[in-house]
Amino acid sequence: MLVAVHPPEPSNELAEALLLAGAEMVPLPDQPAAGDWSVAVLEVGDEPAAILRRARGLAEDLGVDVLLVVDRTQAGIVGEAGFVADFLIGPLDPVELRLRLSRLTRQAPADEVIRFKDLELNTATYQATVIDRPVDLTYMEYELLRFFIENQGRVWSREQLLSRVWGYDYFGGARTVDVHVRRLRSKLGEERASWITTVRSVGYRFG
Repeated sequence: MLVAVHPPEPSNELAEALLLAGAEMVPLPDQPAAGDWSVAVLEVGDEPAAILRRARGLAEDLGVDVLLVVDRTQAGIVGEAGFVADFLIGPLDPVELRLRLSRLTRQAPADEVIRFKDLELNTATYQATVIDRPVDLTYMEYELLRFFIENQGRVWSREQLLSRVWGYDYFGGARTVDVHVRRLRSKLGEERASWITTVRSVGYRFG
């Protein structure tokens, strides 16, 4: 697995974790174009605003999945970054890093389509369409919407959604769920935003 990293000389911790995770590192170019690398891994470091701007450009302009490496004091900042596919809070565990990278690059069974009314999710291509019109979703927005469609009717708490969709406990994570739900509603459009219902003091229900 080829991974683009920033900064060009990452911390020893990240470099060792990527090596143990079986990833091959290349420096993220100053002017990147969608290339052969599977995902971009960015250490937030001491300039979070600049790194988040760069991550947004990768995700929104190039469609690249972005994995951020942060410390606990920066978790709230990442919670606002709905364009980020995933993130890790140090200290890094190579096994967890490998699992996260695998999630970002995995392929679903071919020709499998999940439908809800006029919405279709193609799990082979990770494409979403509404009446054959593409809906531009980040990886985690797609995974959250997919989970909702496959688990309609019941109410899910924010903590349950973090565990089932993100696959890990996120420090201060409830806001991450709210941000992703808000972005999903916006991208689905006014007519379909009501598919995701807020259940006060509990969580969300789909359908």
